[in-house]
Order: sequence, then C-alpha cells, then structure tokens
Amino acid sequence: MANIKSQIKRNRQNEKRRLRNRAVRGTFRSAIRDARATIETGAMDQEALTSAISQLDKAVSKGVIHKNNAARRKSRLVKAFAAAKAA
Repeated sequence: MANIKSQIKRNRQNEKRRLRNRAVRGTFRSAIRDARATIETGAMDQEALTSAISQLDKAVSKGVIHKNNAARRKSRLVKAFAAAKAA
C-alpha cells in the first residue's frame, strides 16, 4: 500500500481506468467472437462483421488498444470472411 498521497490518488485513477477498459475490451471481444461464429457456420452475416469492426474502432478511439492491433484484428476478420465467402 502506498504512503504517498499522489500515489494513492494514482492507484484510484488506475483502478477506475482498468474497469472502464475492461468493459470496452469485453464488448469488442464479444463482437469478434460473434463475427467468427457467423463465418464458421456459413451464415455470412455482414452485420456481425461491421459490428466487430466498429467495436474495434471504438476501442482504439478510447485508447484501450493500439491502432495497429485493431488493424491487424480487422484484417484477419475480413480475410476470414472473404475466404469463407469464396468457398
């Protein structure tokens, strides 16, 4: 436990941010999971794909993940979607 007043405040701030980031991270992971599920079942749901991409962009704008991380995830999703559509 910190003895310094500024560090005590920093710990409180970090905890708030961690919980906020956790919620955002959970939503985009769920969206990706749903999109992958539709791709695997062959439903080819464009809505699930766009929702996942949107959630990733929101996570980037809130600073939860890096923009290159989101770009990589989006690229993999679209690539899997296109491959499933071609097959």
